[in-house]
Amino acid sequence: MPWLAIPFSDSDTREKLNELFGVSGIPHLVILNEDGKILTSEGVRVIVENGSDGYPFTSEQIEKLKKQEEEAKMNQSLKSLLVTKSRDYVITSDGKKVPVAELEGKTVGLYFVLASYYECLDFNPKLIEVYNSLREGGESFEIVTVPLDKDEESFGEAFEKLPWLSLPINDKCCLKLVRYFELGALPNVVIISPNGKTLQSDVVEAIDEHGVKAYPFTPEKFIELEEIEKAKRETQTLESLLVNQDSDYIIGEDGVKVPVSDLIGKDILLFFSAHWCDPCRTFLPTLTKAYEEINKNNKRLEVIFISRDRNQKAFEKYFSEMPWLALPFGDKRKEFLSSWFKVEGIPKLVALGPTGTTVSTEARGLIRAHGAEAYPFTRERIEEIDKAYEKMAEGCVDA
Repeated sequence: MPWLAIPFSDSDTREKLNELFGVSGIPHLVILNEDGKILTSEGVRVIVENGSDGYPFTSEQIEKLKKQEEEAKMNQSLKSLLVTKSRDYVITSDGKKVPVAELEGKTVGLYFVLASYYECLDFNPKLIEVYNSLREGGESFEIVTVPLDKDEESFGEAFEKLPWLSLPINDKCCLKLVRYFELGALPNVVIISPNGKTLQSDVVEAIDEHGVKAYPFTPEKFIELEEIEKAKRETQTLESLLVNQDSDYIIGEDGVKVPVSDLIGKDILLFFSAHWCDPCRTFLPTLTKAYEEINKNNKRLEVIFISRDRNQKAFEKYFSEMPWLALPFGDKRKEFLSSWFKVEGIPKLVALGPTGTTVSTEARGLIRAHGAEAYPFTRERIEEIDKAYEKMAEGCVDA
């Protein structure tokens, strides 16, 4: 830290300041004026939202910045977003400067990214595919990376593999844009229309699910895609989920191939999991017990393990503990299924009915709460269980 500090040994002063300023959590930043009077006890929020522009951190300055931001949003343009007093260009991966003016009139994606963040690394190939396809098709589309990295070398290595433009790393504009668009997660792609206005605040999910078909990212296009997706879900079958031009099977013990057609008519659980995930390993015995109880008399339920393990060895070790089937490790269908069922965290358990339609995307919670009794995981079955519990409760009250 380039500033001063209270000595660690001076616990009396530290405790006195904690009490004086009502510090209940950290970080906590109190800003005082030259007379020692409190300007704000919410210094962390003020700095995050305004950076050095907030100085001298008076209420008048903060109010002035808020008004400026409101005016900027009303008069937003590509120039107001990307140009600063000292820079009117963006850069290519080999360091060439491209004037922001050359991007005006185009649809522009602002790609907020951390070069080493695994979700950004996973998303990069999908965005590259969309970008190249649109450019080859002659569309007036450009992407500008907004790098949130601190390390110039690691960002430079990552940027070399990207075919589009970027703001310079550590540019003051990067954090300004994070605050301006109220960024909540990474990766994030904000779409700016040819007139410089914000068209979409984040199209990562749309690109994940629809690829180049999401272009030109207009509200009308998104409504069209929603209608198409709705129709697909209404006609969803096991084959539409698990069969593609490359594969029509899953695997059992010792890698034996099991045709997807053999599973038609059964209830299916899709188990998104990984050996490195502690909650996944904790849930596995519960799921195994329910699976065995449900199939005690005749096999009505099948589970398909969809691995998020990092290598073949980890997959094989984890799968050897399971009495059911799996997608082969690295199978491309994993990405499709993860996107289709919007899997954001694991373990995730999706229940499919005998026709392949989705019965529940929250089957994990149902099994944790009710075990094998939750089968077949339909809304009607859960209502039956709830009514049975209510009757039991009434009986306890009467007694």
